[in-house]
Amino acid sequence: MAGFDVKRGGARALAVALLGWTLAAAMAAAAKEATPEPAAASAPEDSPSVLRQRLAERLAQKGDSAPVKVATHGGKPEHAGRDTGKKSEAKKADAKEAAAAHRDLHWSYEGVTGPEHWAELNPEFRQCASGQRQSPIDVRDTIKVDLEPIQIDYHPTAFSVVDNGHTVQVNLKPGNAIQVMGRRYELLEFHFHRPSEERINGRQFDMEAHLVHKDAEGHLAVIAVELERGHDQPVVQTVWNNLPLEKNEELAAQVLLDPALLLPQDKSYFTYMGSLTTPPCSEGVLWMVMRQPVEASAQELAIFGKLYPMNARPLQDLSARLIKESN
Repeated sequence: MAGFDVKRGGARALAVALLGWTLAAAMAAAAKEATPEPAAASAPEDSPSVLRQRLAERLAQKGDSAPVKVATHGGKPEHAGRDTGKKSEAKKADAKEAAAAHRDLHWSYEGVTGPEHWAELNPEFRQCASGQRQSPIDVRDTIKVDLEPIQIDYHPTAFSVVDNGHTVQVNLKPGNAIQVMGRRYELLEFHFHRPSEERINGRQFDMEAHLVHKDAEGHLAVIAVELERGHDQPVVQTVWNNLPLEKNEELAAQVLLDPALLLPQDKSYFTYMGSLTTPPCSEGVLWMVMRQPVEASAQELAIFGKLYPMNARPLQDLSARLIKESN
């Protein structure tokens, strides 16, 4: 029995020793794993990658909108200044939108869209500022010559009326014309201005009618008729009778109109080369200003005055133009 106890005690001691060694080894391994590895050495400040990155950052800070390619550790290029480029494109888009909005401004006779600014509203209006043969003018210092009479071929015709936001305009069916200086011009329309745009020796009239003609080659000729207070004017009253209730809505009249009744008895005239008096202010227009005014009643003048108290372009420089007058 005694020999048996010694053997059992040695076995127990050996087991305890083995268990202690195992625990010690495990604790040492755990401690080793918990100890942080020393940090890897950072790239030296003068390494190529750092220099490249710094160069890209400096270019981006200077606002260079062109993308700069920078090689990275992965070998794939990156774009520096991309955000700056986007901002630049956005600014360009905003500028285009603002310019388009400015061009679309509706021209008028006063304020920021008035005659002094017409050329700024649309590139097509540039002659309103740069032209050398602009209308209207003060007709004076004329030379009297034997001007050929204007051959007038007007007769009663169908017409329509439109208030286009600038004036009251009467559009005529084809068939009315004039012939002068070897050309035949078809009457397209006539419209009104208050007060008169053309002046005669400094005198401005209550209103003015412009009868606009065009020949087969596209040349324009305008007869200007001055209107002053007096008796009723049948053509003017007929136009007012057929005014549409809404702007920019053309109303076809149910009666005929004879444009010849808008002209004075005396067909003597002044003539010069000018332009349209509204944008785009195109030049090369033959002007014939009737020397004798035509009367219209105070009520007829007042009706247009309610619609357009003032729709006359200011006088333009004569620029040494020749003005002829009938003897």
